[in-house]
Amino acid sequence: MLNRFLSLTVCFFVSGYACFSQTDNRYISYVNPLIGTAPLTDSTILGYKLPEGWRSWAGLVFPGTSLPNAMVQLSPMTEYGSGAGYEYEDNVIYGFTHTNKGHWNLCNIPVLPVSADQAASYKSGSHFSHQREKASPAYYEVYLDDYNVNVGLTSTLRCGYHRYTYKNNTDRKIIFDLARANNKVVEWTIEQDGTRAIKGYQTTRGEKIFFYAILNTEVEKLDVQNKSGQDGYSILHVKNGSNTPVEMKIALSFVSIENAKKNLEKEIGVKSFDQIRKEGEQTWENILSTIKVTGGTPKQRTMFYSCFYRSLLWPALRSDVNGEYTDAKRNVVHADFNYYTEPSLWDTYRNKDVLLEIVSPRVALDVIKSLKDVGDKTGFIPTFFHGDHGASSITGAYLRGITDFDVKGTYQLLLRNANLEGGARPHIKEYIQKGYIADPDIAKPHVETKAKAGVSKTLEYAYDDYSVAKLAEALGDTENYRVFMQRSKNYRNVFDPSTRFMRGRLESGEWIKNFNPQYPYYEYMYREANAWQVSFYVPHDMPGLISLYGGNAAFESKLDSLFTLPWNPKHIARNVESMIGQYCHGNQPDHEAPFAYHFIGKPEKSQKIIDQIMNNLYGIGDEGLALCGMDDAGEMSAWYVFCALGLYPFSATDPTYIVTVPMFDKIEWRQPNGKTLIVEHKGNGRRMSEIVLNGKTMKGYFVSHDVFKSGGHIRVDTK
Repeated sequence: MLNRFLSLTVCFFVSGYACFSQTDNRYISYVNPLIGTAPLTDSTILGYKLPEGWRSWAGLVFPGTSLPNAMVQLSPMTEYGSGAGYEYEDNVIYGFTHTNKGHWNLCNIPVLPVSADQAASYKSGSHFSHQREKASPAYYEVYLDDYNVNVGLTSTLRCGYHRYTYKNNTDRKIIFDLARANNKVVEWTIEQDGTRAIKGYQTTRGEKIFFYAILNTEVEKLDVQNKSGQDGYSILHVKNGSNTPVEMKIALSFVSIENAKKNLEKEIGVKSFDQIRKEGEQTWENILSTIKVTGGTPKQRTMFYSCFYRSLLWPALRSDVNGEYTDAKRNVVHADFNYYTEPSLWDTYRNKDVLLEIVSPRVALDVIKSLKDVGDKTGFIPTFFHGDHGASSITGAYLRGITDFDVKGTYQLLLRNANLEGGARPHIKEYIQKGYIADPDIAKPHVETKAKAGVSKTLEYAYDDYSVAKLAEALGDTENYRVFMQRSKNYRNVFDPSTRFMRGRLESGEWIKNFNPQYPYYEYMYREANAWQVSFYVPHDMPGLISLYGGNAAFESKLDSLFTLPWNPKHIARNVESMIGQYCHGNQPDHEAPFAYHFIGKPEKSQKIIDQIMNNLYGIGDEGLALCGMDDAGEMSAWYVFCALGLYPFSATDPTYIVTVPMFDKIEWRQPNGKTLIVEHKGNGRRMSEIVLNGKTMKGYFVSHDVFKSGGHIRVDTK
């Protein structure tokens, strides 16, 4: 095992990407969790020169150990308050935290093994080097130079497993830095439980995370330093007398210490570190091997499996082994399903949620049940950040065959979302009355101007209305189907024919006068975008959008300009970055735009942009470890996965996929029901000439979800 891992590590850090070695031919060996941790500094990619002191919002991922959709993400912490706590350019580790997502939150229960070798403050952390660091999905290892401790980490769904090999086996200590996390800590406690165990909790922003830990050696004492202060911490002194590595098994719970203890007993019990690591690696191997690719370069295969891995980490488990969880009203309840966090819907509805539905339908089902549970307690299906895209993810799952939930009850909650003020859709009353959401007329708007983001809301609500309409249709609710299909046309109300852009409107209905289609805003007219980036977003009615532009030729001309009109480097919004013309792949709002050429019969133009993005905006930088934008809980990764496979859910609500040219010669995608979808690329070019589905030439570019449910064979011929 060790030799296989070492040969893999050489490949990671010499070439910047992984490759199969002669001794390790597992799919897990292609995954490099460090991809996405390095900074993006190239101004030609970003579209602007980074101001002094800025780090672009690129990647923001963690390199530690986790299982798919687990409660625990055990990862090194190099900077509190950063996106995922780890930044590749740093050289100091402050601790190892047990939760992560990549959104400036979580990073709970930090611990750090230290020794008497270092006289400096324990809060200073330890220097480390990448030469003595190893990362794979189920195992992370690093050497702490200042304390002469080699750290090995692995994990289960709800538990972390630490192994510390100290150079000096006397005066060994473990710091519990419970006053720190990526969210503000408001309360924490820790205490010893017998001779080998400790327990406690950490509360951040009203969420309490409990833990229970057992060591393989006795605890000499537990010191608590400055518990009431922001710099408080606790020192666990390991009893002298043992020369073996110190191992700590630690479980989390969002319910109680007792439940954390039960999680630990159930998931680890008496199993060894190596057993847990092996089981974790096998879990990842099982899921990664469901997609087998042939062809492509070593870097492309590494990017593919690394993105596949990254897209399966979120949402995260929140219920315990006994079925208990803390619900939206902060009550402890019991369920017969696994309770998960809310998905990052503004990001992930586009593709990652669809990938989850295909690869892990049981998890997707439980995510929907979890959303319904929140809705039952609050009156609304939760949203995330912007829009109401639970409607898309839930409807899409239902239409793809995930139906074993309270569909009618969930539908009623989605109707509340779509109709009632005070819930998931801000300004919904105005939207219903006017058919759009207005913004104020501001003389000199700037990036940080605060308003309603009315254009983005109108466009997104229109798509969400379409999603509700499709569920209404499936459930036989003809009246609401008609209402919401009509509302789904509201995108037309923010299209300005004089400029041919989606443009903000005033309360009076007039167009906003101070209009610069290249200028990005966070909340004024547009949400983290400019007019160019939202003006092609009508995934549910592209023929209708094309007609607004005046037909195919006019639409093509405008779309060409999206990808060719140079970005103004003076227009700086930190997450509106990584530009191809005005197109921004570093953020989500225009991720559908590259596929739009298909709707005017020009798939070769789509393919050129898609290939440019996959080849030049993933795995970049000196080490090949940078991404062009935030991974956003797996959305950026899922975009790559689908495009590499040659199938993309252009409208995630609909159980269809737009066909593009696969990156690989052959893909064998094994489904949970045992069926297999085969996608083949024939020819040496990237210009699509024919699509053959199950032996018959296709008309158009869309295939049904039946190719997943029943298996099938897609051949994409190119020239």
